Amino acid sequence: MKQYNVTGMTCAACSNRVEKAVSKVPGVSACSVSLLTNSMGVEGTASAADIIAAVEAAGYGAAVKGASKAQQGDLFADEAESLKDHETPVLKKRLLYSLGFLAVLLYISMGHMMLDLPLPGFLAGNPVGMGIVEMLLSGIIMVINQKFFVSGGKSLFGGAPNMDTLVALGSMAAFVYSFLTLLQMTTAQLAGDFGRTVFLMEGFYFESAAMIVTLITIGKMLEARSKGKTTDALKSLMKLAPQTATVIRGETEQTVPVGEVLIGDVFVVRPGETIPVDGIVLEGTSAVNQAALTGESIPVDKGPGDAVSSATLNQSGFLKCRAERVGKDTALAQIIQLVSDAAATKAPIAKMADRVSGVFVPIVIAVAVITTAVWLFVGAGTTSAVSHGIAVLVVSCPCALGLATPVAIMAGTGRAAKNGILFKTSEAAEMTGRTQIVAFDKTGTITRGEPRVTDILPADGISERELLEMAAALEAKSEHPLARAVMLRTEEDGINVEPVEDFKAVSGSGVEGFADGVKLIGGSRKFITSFTELSDELQAKAEGLADEGKTPLFFMKDRRLIGIIAVADVLKEDSREAIEQLKAMGIHVVMLTGDNRRTAEAVGRAAGVDEVIADVLPEGKEAVIRRLQESGKVAMVGDGINDAPALTRADVGIAVGTGTDIAIDAADVVIMKSRLLDVPAAIRLSRATLTNIKENLFWAFFYNVVGIPLAAGAWIPVFGWSLTPMFGAAAMSLSSVSVVTNALRLNFFNIYDSNGDKKRSVDISKTKKKEVHTMVKTMKIEGMMCGHCESRVKKALEALPGVSEAVADHAAGKATVTMAEEVADDVLRKAVEDQDYKVLGVE
Repeated sequence: MKQYNVTGMTCAACSNRVEKAVSKVPGVSACSVSLLTNSMGVEGTASAADIIAAVEAAGYGAAVKGASKAQQGDLFADEAESLKDHETPVLKKRLLYSLGFLAVLLYISMGHMMLDLPLPGFLAGNPVGMGIVEMLLSGIIMVINQKFFVSGGKSLFGGAPNMDTLVALGSMAAFVYSFLTLLQMTTAQLAGDFGRTVFLMEGFYFESAAMIVTLITIGKMLEARSKGKTTDALKSLMKLAPQTATVIRGETEQTVPVGEVLIGDVFVVRPGETIPVDGIVLEGTSAVNQAALTGESIPVDKGPGDAVSSATLNQSGFLKCRAERVGKDTALAQIIQLVSDAAATKAPIAKMADRVSGVFVPIVIAVAVITTAVWLFVGAGTTSAVSHGIAVLVVSCPCALGLATPVAIMAGTGRAAKNGILFKTSEAAEMTGRTQIVAFDKTGTITRGEPRVTDILPADGISERELLEMAAALEAKSEHPLARAVMLRTEEDGINVEPVEDFKAVSGSGVEGFADGVKLIGGSRKFITSFTELSDELQAKAEGLADEGKTPLFFMKDRRLIGIIAVADVLKEDSREAIEQLKAMGIHVVMLTGDNRRTAEAVGRAAGVDEVIADVLPEGKEAVIRRLQESGKVAMVGDGINDAPALTRADVGIAVGTGTDIAIDAADVVIMKSRLLDVPAAIRLSRATLTNIKENLFWAFFYNVVGIPLAAGAWIPVFGWSLTPMFGAAAMSLSSVSVVTNALRLNFFNIYDSNGDKKRSVDISKTKKKEVHTMVKTMKIEGMMCGHCESRVKKALEALPGVSEAVADHAAGKATVTMAEEVADDVLRKAVEDQDYKVLGVE
């Protein structure tokens, strides 16, 4: 999406006109205009020149974002300039001048008549003189606020009237009617008809003409200030961008603008300094505060080989780093781009308001003309009829309709970004809140993605430490993932061991070695039982661990069993709490995994999910999401390359920040902190944003539905209610301000507070899996000893043409193969044996 800055827009009708004009340009496939940020996103092959020409032809200005020459090193100067509040200072100046002249006008027009305040001698008893002074003062105020008339006139004659057109017509109608009345007064006074002269004074609307533009200016200024606050989150992100970096050039350190740092440059960061670009630590250790990017205030330890990100704070040590991503490719720059892009897109809920805004102004003008004609027809005076027509023009507010969605989206996405949650589009910010089913990938999302020791069960007479020491001595030379889990536990417990001698690894089964001349053996139950028999009690313990999704490793010393160490891919700390919060919100939680059902069910029970779908192929995840969508809106949460199709298929794809670039690119929402609690937080914030949008739209529609009939005088026969043009202008101003102010409440929304969560039901009856097997073979396999072995066998078999699914079970020593077409036994056997496992038979 290419971004443009657009100038000259004042209301929703303006943004609609620009959008329609650009959409007609050949080569434009999509266009979205944001009145809030005065920006436009365009997709397609059309040239920038053609797009800018279309905008200018519609009566507005446009420029490509980034085309302006920013200061060297200031990467976000153009974006910051587009968000800068240029309106408020101009409007404030206009308002001060307007109020000064308006005070004099009101003193003359109302002060004397209502409060009996004294008038200058040349006006006392001179109605025509008073009228002329009122006309001049009103004219001055209208000239000060000429933008309404210039913009409104251009839009009207261009065939696309906007809010400025309504204001200009209302104010000009009051002024012209008053001017004609003044001419009649002058004629009457010259004829000596003083009574008629005084009577005609009641038809003056000079103060209304001036008051209309002044009140609208007040509203515009308050609206501009409030709109500026909704982009505070984005502006604060831009302020985080470092301006300089200390790089090593030759043998010396040089301070250069951050825009001059190149990939491969070596830079240094001292304590208290901000890291200028994304890089890799070469030397030094330090605690780095990453709150700017992730919202997490606890510093993270960094050392050689660790990645560091731009805008994070080096708190303690000296770091020497190599630049990996610079300029607009840094993590901070991408976050800013995502938030900016989200503001430039439109949420589906905004489309209804856009359709209404597109025809709103012409309808209001027609209603004003009809109102005036009807009042004249029923015999009301010209003054009363004109007053009602003007009131209809100035009370109507398309701005409230146009702002209802974008201000809430900007406030919501900005609040999310501050907490490390990135919505890529406005649609994602809306659809996340409509989620009814959340599907989690297991490995690396619900679980840590790496095996950890969970249980240590030493035999009688053996301590846990002794068992760990002997196990670590055996596993120290092994490269198996389960061995790494044992070694990690010994490191955490501060146990230092000497590796065994004469180490031997039996592929897929276990390990052997000698320590101080004593033979140590470790491995799977099947491997250990080839050396000794297991008691019923140990068999039961092993079964119990397997039922919990854990892999039991047995260890022997000198042909005596010394204990069991269980290893598993454990849950993340916040997984269960996050899932409980989702369930409390009425969301059906599903876990998808390629693991066998026994392991998957154990993890599912520990995590507390509603449904477990096991033995799912990578490409099968996308099919599962499609099936789940039959029951409601689905959000998919994943982190791997194999999750990308499912993330794309889901109504909302949510990628955790530590995941692969492919998963993040495929997702609609990115969780920077990789905390699962941010998933319910994102849904909670999206729901709050959606509620805020609905409140804004309700107020905008309600205001116009009530205000226009009131201004037209429809309630006079029933309740005697009516609305003067001045009060109509005040109401119009307040309507926009109220919508923007309501959206600002999202800046204070606590996304982690689950107390206000509301349940929403979802029918999951259609999600039950329908199994259709065309051909099934069972393979007896020797050598599998853990879930990782199962994954290797599964992957090898599923890579064969004709195999639709393979389910391996190391505990049972078998693999069940489902085929869409006949696959020869020899082919199946070879695929498994190529992975260093032994096939005992195929049935």
